Amino acid sequence: MTVRALVADPAAQEGIGLGEAGDPDPRPDQVLVDVRHISLNRGEVAFASRFAPGTTLGHDASGVVARAAADGSGPVEGARVVVFGAGAWAQRVAVGTDSVAEVPDGVDLADAAALPMAGVTALRTLRSRPILGRRVLITGAAGGVGRFAVQLAALGGARVIASVGSAARGEGLAELGAHEVVVGLDGIDRPVDLVLDNVGGAQLVAAWRLLAPGGDIQSVGWASGEPAAFAPHSFFSLGPSRSISTFGDATRFGPDLATLVEFVAEGRLSPEIGLRGAWDGVAEAARALLGRQVSGKAVLDVEPYRRDAGGR
Repeated sequence: MTVRALVADPAAQEGIGLGEAGDPDPRPDQVLVDVRHISLNRGEVAFASRFAPGTTLGHDASGVVARAAADGSGPVEGARVVVFGAGAWAQRVAVGTDSVAEVPDGVDLADAAALPMAGVTALRTLRSRPILGRRVLITGAAGGVGRFAVQLAALGGARVIASVGSAARGEGLAELGAHEVVVGLDGIDRPVDLVLDNVGGAQLVAAWRLLAPGGDIQSVGWASGEPAAFAPHSFFSLGPSRSISTFGDATRFGPDLATLVEFVAEGRLSPEIGLRGAWDGVAEAARALLGRQVSGKAVLDVEPYRRDAGGR
């Protein structure tokens, strides 16, 4: 038996095509989810060609539990859930119960689908050090991670500086909690305590020069695709050490997903969906993401799973 899925396809536009995958056979600690919505992350789209043809792509999805975990953990059959798991861009996905959270009544499943990778990345990087009363710089703030980070940093009591590529890309960020919205790093004349960098390249180097003693840069993306060339001795400074950290923690998403979806339910966090469509329009959505034409997240609706005479 098979399900429809978005798979790596060298012959398709942007390297992603609608194909088929095996109907998942969950482990005892996994739930089987009928997927309703998925969200695309720019990195996943950009690197789709690195996967073997036929690989089911993606990590972010929301839907309804079709079969509860055999070990008794996690949500029950029929529960509305948001999930993070490899191969999530399919009609059905099996996901460990430690990477699933129930979606509260009143929260749209499409909104929930926008949360996993970008939302948890923003949440976990902001937890790297205290931010109450600190100056937090978020580069690439108009993107998926950036818009979540602006909101969460403001909720945490930070002075939020949102950096974008153009004035148009900065629209709406002040309403989300940014105290300052700048193009590039122009106009930032005081040191910052924490940087969430989504851009890399020359902007990462410039952000390092803005970092206060004891500060940290969390490198979570590299949208520029350019190398970062640091001048000799530029890492030396007197006082408390400064640092650059990388982010790659993609385990046990469930508790953080529960936090994020509860923030949405309480009206404290907006999913910021900038593109919504059907999953057969994935090529157009992928091009829009790669062309930086989407502010926030791209969410696609999935064709419902139906078991027919052919086994689907």
